[in-house]
Amino acid sequence: MHPQSVEPELPEEAVSGPSGAVPRAEQAPQVPQAEPVEWAELPEPVRDRIAELAAAALGKLQTVDVPRQLRPVAKFAPAKRAKLGGTALIATLGESSRFRTAVLEWLRDHRPDALDPNAVDSVAGAAAAVLLGESSASSRVRLVAKNAEEATLRAERDAAVTRNQRLEAEIERLRVELVEARSVAENARGEREADLEKLRGRLREQGVLLRQAKDAAEQARGDAERGGQERSGEVKTLRADLERERRRAASDRARAERAVAEADVARQSAREARQADEVRLALLVGTIDGAVEGLRRELSLGSSGSRPADTIRGASAGLGTGLRIQDPTSLDRLLALPNVHLIVDGYNITKTGYPELALADQRDRLTNQMSSLAARTGAEVTVVFDGAGVLSVPASVPRGVRVLFSDRGVLADDVIRSLVAAEPPGRPMVVATSDRAVADSVRIGGAHSVPAAVLVARVGRI
Repeated sequence: MHPQSVEPELPEEAVSGPSGAVPRAEQAPQVPQAEPVEWAELPEPVRDRIAELAAAALGKLQTVDVPRQLRPVAKFAPAKRAKLGGTALIATLGESSRFRTAVLEWLRDHRPDALDPNAVDSVAGAAAAVLLGESSASSRVRLVAKNAEEATLRAERDAAVTRNQRLEAEIERLRVELVEARSVAENARGEREADLEKLRGRLREQGVLLRQAKDAAEQARGDAERGGQERSGEVKTLRADLERERRRAASDRARAERAVAEADVARQSAREARQADEVRLALLVGTIDGAVEGLRRELSLGSSGSRPADTIRGASAGLGTGLRIQDPTSLDRLLALPNVHLIVDGYNITKTGYPELALADQRDRLTNQMSSLAARTGAEVTVVFDGAGVLSVPASVPRGVRVLFSDRGVLADDVIRSLVAAEPPGRPMVVATSDRAVADSVRIGGAHSVPAAVLVARVGRI
């Protein structure tokens, strides 16, 4: 038999109490339950603070204390861990008490200041209260949410005030423009009114003349009746004068009516001008373009059509002795002359500058460089290549460059000489070649020669 358990005897007062009645079990004082915190609904500042603390602890915890879903986050760089894994960290803290405890232990050891619910910073205090599970966590979180909402409202208010100020400035600017447009319209209307008044005056004068002519005609008619046949010629003359006056008066009346119509159109245009700044600007730009185009035509600039170099035979696509250019600076001065023509001995230049490239690549590189040079200087540029051995001529060339290939049996040197000879006397020409025979012959024709190395050095700066 098992021994019976004997309960210890208690003093009688403890059993019956002072009145002799048996008391009920002493009840513990009721502690108010803390309102639970919804981790998913934490304000953004609190979430960021908790995520930052959890990310700092995550990289230092042992693998066994790190939940499986957070192990990829632990591999992130410390600077990116809270930003990229913040959502997962908050969710795991709310779901896993073990992970939350591990984070709290680490913070107590390494960041004890982060667990102060009474911190001056309300966000730091709310984050500490949430991590510690204090009863004041909900109220602190609501306070942070309220402060964040107030900050957002203040920012929106400031933005609205700034936008209102900007709109007021825009309204003031539009008001000034409206006043200016009204002034222009009033001036135009005044001018039209003055023209209309002049036409009305002329119309009145014509009316007086017409009445005088009618009176004269009536008088002539009476005289004709009294005078008989001898006055018929005078009557006819007066009738002709009267008819001319009538036609003139009708013409003046038509002009006056047109002037009135133009004045009405002017008034309508003045009213529309107040709301059509873009139209006036377009008209102004068009006027400027017309003036520029007229000046260009007057100075013979930018004329289209074929050039003398386009008519040279032996290729598909001034008199006096020229100078020998020896440096890029002198070449720049020549290329700055108006209407200058630069003629380039193609392969002579490419084999000096980049002989290691294939011939097709040499041609492409040279034509691109010449296009850039033409765009910078405004010179007419013609590049001549020896056509022997060229299997296919490029279908297109860079803008601003004329590319010629000598025909079968024709040397590129002869094409260059023909180009120089075709230009009118006095036009500045520059021939880029290191071929001494070509350079001497073109200088006799009035062109300036420049060695290939100088041109290569010049285009190398582009």
